[in-house]
Amino acid sequence: MIGAKTPAEFVALYGDIYEHTPWIVEAAWKEAPFDNPEAMIRVTSRIVREAGREPQLALVQAHPELARKFGVDPDLGALSAAEQEGAGLDRLSEDEFKAFRALNDAYQARFDMPFVICVRRATKDIIRQEIERRLKQSPRDELMEALDQIDQIALLRLKDKTGS
Repeated sequence: MIGAKTPAEFVALYGDIYEHTPWIVEAAWKEAPFDNPEAMIRVTSRIVREAGREPQLALVQAHPELARKFGVDPDLGALSAAEQEGAGLDRLSEDEFKAFRALNDAYQARFDMPFVICVRRATKDIIRQEIERRLKQSPRDELMEALDQIDQIALLRLKDKTGS
């Protein structure tokens, strides 16, 4: 069971599964306890989808840019750093870094948000291919895909926390 006695306790336990956005978990507390991580993420996903475009965009913008030089981004959370490290994004060659930099810049210019992907389910080559593919999407479709990726990230983080 995933739950807590108070909203504050629930947020303290699970508030970081969505990057710098604990209000999502706080809103989900009303429907707790949850039988499993998937059940909780279905609720949090619905909360985000019903929140409207501005909170959705803020959630995406709370995520760090991928493949930044480590030590450069003071807002890179421990969970994000570990996830990027696991995908090899902390060990890019200079040429790979420049290629990611150019793709990130193009993505940011097109969508006004950082590229978000569940890096724990990807390699650096897959990530690069996905940025290239997703650059061709409409802004609306891309926002929805970014939110889907964020749900995947949150699910894996929640599974880590609950040992599921």
